[in-house]
Amino acid sequence: MQLLLALIMIVYLVGVGVVLSPVVRQTWNTEPASVVAGDIGQALPDALAWPVRAAHAVTGS
Repeated sequence: MQLLLALIMIVYLVGVGVVLSPVVRQTWNTEPASVVAGDIGQALPDALAWPVRAAHAVTGS
């Protein structure tokens, strides 16, 4: 059971990283760290909700 929970958490965190990666790529070399952190902070709620968007995309609703 612990292995299953660990696997679910790893997949979830990798998904969050995948959603946040475009934000980081766009601003990493061109903006100061405070702007990068602000952009990540703004994108974080959407990134944490990626399983909901994936479920809606699969079900078509």
